[in-house]
Amino acid sequence: MRTGLFRAFQNRNYVRLWLANGLSFNARWMQMTLLSWLILELTDSPWLVALVGFFSSVPMLFLGLLGGVLADSVNRQRLIVLTQGANVGVSLMLTLLLSTGAVQVWHAYLAILVTGAGWALDSPARRGLIFDLLGRSGVTNAMALDSVGMNVSRMLGPALSGVLITLVGVGGGYVVVTLSYALSLLLLGSLRVSQIDRPARRQQHVVRDLVEGFHHVRQDRVIQAVICITVFMNFLVSPYMQMVPVIVRDVLHEGPAMMGILQGAEGFGALLGAVTIASAVSLNYHGRVFSGGSLLALLALLIFSISRWYILSFPTLLVLGLGMAGFGTMQSTIVMLVAKEEIRGRALGIVSLAIGAGPLGSLFLGAIASAISPVFALRLNALLGLILLALVWLLLPSITDRTQPAWQSQMQLRSDGRV
Repeated sequence: MRTGLFRAFQNRNYVRLWLANGLSFNARWMQMTLLSWLILELTDSPWLVALVGFFSSVPMLFLGLLGGVLADSVNRQRLIVLTQGANVGVSLMLTLLLSTGAVQVWHAYLAILVTGAGWALDSPARRGLIFDLLGRSGVTNAMALDSVGMNVSRMLGPALSGVLITLVGVGGGYVVVTLSYALSLLLLGSLRVSQIDRPARRQQHVVRDLVEGFHHVRQDRVIQAVICITVFMNFLVSPYMQMVPVIVRDVLHEGPAMMGILQGAEGFGALLGAVTIASAVSLNYHGRVFSGGSLLALLALLIFSISRWYILSFPTLLVLGLGMAGFGTMQSTIVMLVAKEEIRGRALGIVSLAIGAGPLGSLFLGAIASAISPVFALRLNALLGLILLALVWLLLPSITDRTQPAWQSQMQLRSDGRV
């Protein structure tokens, strides 16, 4: 049995996929930071800054389920290569617009919308490839290591963007974004993945596939809890990042470099959390890590909304990242472990749909921030999240039980005389 923190790296193809994902994550976080600062400078509007988050994640709302169906029906590697190629193209176009000074606000929104659409379509396939490469026994460590890569990028991307804005402007930063996407594309094209042929899936009707996926989720209370928590965490917590430039400038009174470092604090905390999870040789209660991490992130967001000092805000966002590591790593891991093999892609697609609550959350946050204040908006979101998390624990307590496939759970219930 393979043990150790980096045991998934013994698979060379997984190493390539990990590097490709890390570069793509890095480009995405840089993109968010660069465009948020660009629009703040162009418009001085918290509402329009919040729309960066909206256009980045709204494709999840409309395309997440389709991405799940595609993950079950087409070659996953080819799908990811196609979406990554689109990312390279649109990033190159925006880099040219920035270099000529012709960029407008709608250009930024269009660029983030296209890359968001690619993310929505290929996210279930990326996770499916991890399972293809490592199998059930290795998926928790592999997902945790993937989370490590994502959170290294989450730490470095914003920090690097802040420094680049100061030194070479948004245009110079976008050159790095384009190169990151291009290198990721080359690595994805070099993968050698043996995937099980799924001819029956190709003949199924898309609507029938979606209905089947929803039916499975409706019967599994653990996945239901994951979906519920995913919805409100993406609605209430994830959009906070769009308000950080406004908070840094108007509340903490700092510039773009300090903004980038502060945004990177969450990534550093998430990195620590992901490394801790990846180090676990045996983990049986994934739901406790998932919901406990959500609680920690919400409490940290509440403290951040109260803070008026950079020296307090930095460790607070670090703790928020620690919580988000538990939430983010286990979000898909639980579904992959619990769902039936033939339904796994569609179940992950429903998770992507739940992640699609993020754009609606960005609109909600932006509206409250513009009508009252960004500080009040963040505080309101944290309090609402704590209430909703308590309700999920009350109504769907099985999220804290030992993680196992649904059929094993039913057998356990019967043996205990509970059904």
